Amino acid sequence: LSTQNPSLLHSPAMRVLAGDIGGTKTRLGIFEVEGADCRPVEERSYPSREYEGLEEIVVDFVGSRGGGCRTACFGIAGPVAGRQVRVTNLPWVVDAADLERCSGIPAVALINDLEATAWGIPALHEKRLTVLNAGEAGAVGNGAVIAAGTGLGEAGIYWDGETLKPFACEGGHATFSPTDLLEDRLLHFLRDVHGHVSWERVLSGPGLADLFRFMLEEADEKEPGWFVEAERAGDPVPAISRAALDGYHETAFQTLELFAMFYGEEAANLALKLMATGGVWIGGGIAPKILPFLENGAFMEGFLAKGRMQPLLEKMPVKVILEDRAALLGAAKYAADMVSG
Repeated sequence: LSTQNPSLLHSPAMRVLAGDIGGTKTRLGIFEVEGADCRPVEERSYPSREYEGLEEIVVDFVGSRGGGCRTACFGIAGPVAGRQVRVTNLPWVVDAADLERCSGIPAVALINDLEATAWGIPALHEKRLTVLNAGEAGAVGNGAVIAAGTGLGEAGIYWDGETLKPFACEGGHATFSPTDLLEDRLLHFLRDVHGHVSWERVLSGPGLADLFRFMLEEADEKEPGWFVEAERAGDPVPAISRAALDGYHETAFQTLELFAMFYGEEAANLALKLMATGGVWIGGGIAPKILPFLENGAFMEGFLAKGRMQPLLEKMPVKVILEDRAALLGAAKYAADMVSG
């Protein structure tokens, strides 16, 4: 990620506020940025649903004088319209002007959370990436980022021949498309619950729980006690993952395999639409937790199942992001790039 303002390469470190705002967790961090270096000063996480809005969290973190930050950038799970974001999986409307007033930070930017992740990718160490497909040596071109978590985020990275320029999209809300009879039945199952069935209804934490319920119905099994208990506690996804990874529930195992295949299918859909010859990155909170299911072949089976386009997809590098601070780092870099000479 090259700094857009060359003067920053020779300027003293600037302090910026960065945020990664999701439906479950809000993570804020103060960073000192100098050239390509992005050094964390302080970080804190907040449970998003326990607060009425982002302003309350920001003031708790930096006070009303901004913690000495010159700029701020927040990567938010939702479409950005002007200087506002209506958060997709939270009852929040985030307004940049309101954040400037309450924090005392003179310049605040709002970007989509997957765009923030894309900005952070060049700063990631190779050890914080797992390769699912090596692709073509020296691959260049556009990139794609997809991330399943509370919802399903997607973003693109445009290659202009010299630099990479991330941009946001809302492809996770495009309509889910089944490819066989089992998936036809899944579509009907989800349609009865949600009406319109987007890819987010399949590839997300809530989607994984629904997928498990569907697979239980297919197997004519009752919901196991551990699942009912986890659901009552508010989040059954970790329990499903444990049951699959530890191998003590066959239907949970089959659910995770199907989830991984779906993940590959939609990643390939995005890669083809963006002509992502430069690479595909898998982010979000779920991927690192189910890594064995992404590595066992199910993901790439789904990714390559595109008929005549398989040779093109085989050339695309595919990597899983293990660094959970990617969006936060990207937001910090974006905030630093806002400062003009």
